[in-house]
Amino acid sequence: MAERLNKQQKLPANLIKKYLGLCANLKRPHPEEAPRQEVRSAFSGEVIGWTYMGDEGDVERAFDLARTAQRSWAQTSPRDRARIFRDFHDRVLANRELLMDIVQLETGKNRASALDEVMDVAINARYYANQAPKLLAAQSRPGALPVVTQSELQRSPVGVVGQISPWNYPLALGISDAIPALLAGNGVVAKPDHNTPFSALSVLYLLYESGLPRDLMQVVTGDGPVVGGAISQRCDYLMFTGSTATGRILGRTAGERLIGYSAELGGKNPMIITADADIQHVIAEAPSACFSNSGQLCVSIERIYVEAGVYQRFLDGFVAAVKNMKLGPGFDWNIDMGSLINAAQLLRVEDFVSDAREKGATVVCGGKARPDLGPYFYEPTVLVDVPDDARLKTEEVFGPVVFIEKVNNIAEAVEKANNTSYGLNACVFARPETGRSIASQLMAGGVGINDGYAATWATVSSPLGGMKQSGMSRRHGPDGLLKYTEARNVAEQRWLSMRGPAGISRKTYAKVMVSALKLGKKLHLLP
Repeated sequence: MAERLNKQQKLPANLIKKYLGLCANLKRPHPEEAPRQEVRSAFSGEVIGWTYMGDEGDVERAFDLARTAQRSWAQTSPRDRARIFRDFHDRVLANRELLMDIVQLETGKNRASALDEVMDVAINARYYANQAPKLLAAQSRPGALPVVTQSELQRSPVGVVGQISPWNYPLALGISDAIPALLAGNGVVAKPDHNTPFSALSVLYLLYESGLPRDLMQVVTGDGPVVGGAISQRCDYLMFTGSTATGRILGRTAGERLIGYSAELGGKNPMIITADADIQHVIAEAPSACFSNSGQLCVSIERIYVEAGVYQRFLDGFVAAVKNMKLGPGFDWNIDMGSLINAAQLLRVEDFVSDAREKGATVVCGGKARPDLGPYFYEPTVLVDVPDDARLKTEEVFGPVVFIEKVNNIAEAVEKANNTSYGLNACVFARPETGRSIASQLMAGGVGINDGYAATWATVSSPLGGMKQSGMSRRHGPDGLLKYTEARNVAEQRWLSMRGPAGISRKTYAKVMVSALKLGKKLHLLP
């Protein structure tokens, strides 16, 4: 493993050149004069490549190119667009090993978490390629008056979608939200996080190989406030995944410009374990629910509420399972958890745990950095007796840290689970009927029963997003594509004017219409 890690610690120069060729930054008259930013491997902190630092002019050029390409793309039939994404689905799966390598080098995550990203891209490509022609087809709707009014609902692309994606899932979030936007007939201008540009660029290269028009999707790398701010000021719809604080800023911009806005933001996600749960199953599933991607995902579990009758049994078994996790760098499948993304994220996690300790919490396992494994490694950490004034009790850690709390009954667990400004994800481990009853009471956009988050996330046919401060709008499902369209109501009036036939007084016509409406309601002839 160490030998392979050493060989793959840097991206090959030809790959860097290939992926940089997808950046709108290279449209500058003299790209060699543009400032560059180094990209470092989270495994070791070593430089693996560089990207250009885009500016407002680069974003402007990107939108010019995308808008020109989009006008032709909008005239391409949804079925022809779908063929490109079906081919893309196959290319993603065929190139999964390379894609996972790049994701791991940039993010430091373990192999299984990198595979999750590849699968997410493929699943979204397949689903929306299959659904887009049906979702975008004109639909006949009941008219105002039977027979004489004919109505049709049409869908048009919004234009060019702006996308700002984070570093934690750079492959999946770098392209999966763009897939339905493109299939809906839009162009896209995207900004990947400066820590992880190559994951997004590599999968975009495969999309171009599948036949996507070259200028239709533009990538501009660089600083968030500069590039992201410029995108938000020019796009016709904005898709953002990231922190709630940044989401508010972008939301104000979208509101001022009166454009559509979709945001998946932070979470402080709870798990509830009831007395009738299969505890051995919970112990087996809970580590991945809490520590996948080193806890750096918006839907990761950070709070666990356990009914008193099974509390100690779960705590003992869960702690033993966490202590048995294999932590380390590399591409082997048997590694359970990888690194944090960078020094800033490591410091954030350390501060949360230190604050909780100082205020009286007990760390039952983990709780320290592992510089022997790499510069940003931190052990999966479990705490109990966390006081209410500890930051990690209510704030999102976004790292491999979870606390466990005993509750007397289900009602108390539900109350504590909902006692947060967030509402992204939750899960319940219980008998199915108990779990469904609890799920209906939880203020979260997704609720897994006997699963942490994977089942809700992978169900791409159903809309998914956040309640409260965890976001607005939805990805996945029909909503995940239709949000990138404008609805057009086309109604044709035939034979009889809506104002009534000539020769009948308005008063008489009003009486006729009232009688018609009553009859239509009685006979169920009107919508």
